Amino acid sequence: MKLFMSLVAGLLFGLGLAMSGMVDPARVLAFLDVAGAWDPSLGFVMGGALSVFMPGYFWLVKPRHQSLLGEPLPARPTATIDHRLLGGAGLFGIGWGLVGICPGPALSLLLTGAPMVLLFVVAMTAGLLLANRWQHKWAGSPQ
Repeated sequence: MKLFMSLVAGLLFGLGLAMSGMVDPARVLAFLDVAGAWDPSLGFVMGGALSVFMPGYFWLVKPRHQSLLGEPLPARPTATIDHRLLGGAGLFGIGWGLVGICPGPALSLLLTGAPMVLLFVVAMTAGLLLANRWQHKWAGSPQ
């Protein structure tokens, strides 16, 4: 059941990304271009998603220690702003701004077969693996 619900959630997420236009790199770049031809539509998509998510989170998820399917929920992390968070956020933003593709929509866009998307996902995966290896080897963080 857990695997099935993961599939349903992923399909729902991908469908929402596609229907809202968040998989269109041109629209994403227009949203990020606040000094030029700014397109605020993705802000409304994010606001709409939060307006659905937040009541459900505070009503269903936050007071629980297990999911509706009986699975344990992960511990809530404590928020700390450090050089790793700021550096990672900066690199994420630079990558997003250069190509106009966010990791979630990139996975949805793989179905298009576009070479740029495939290259982006390969580079993103390599970056994730390198960062994980770096953390494990030099920073002493658990994998």
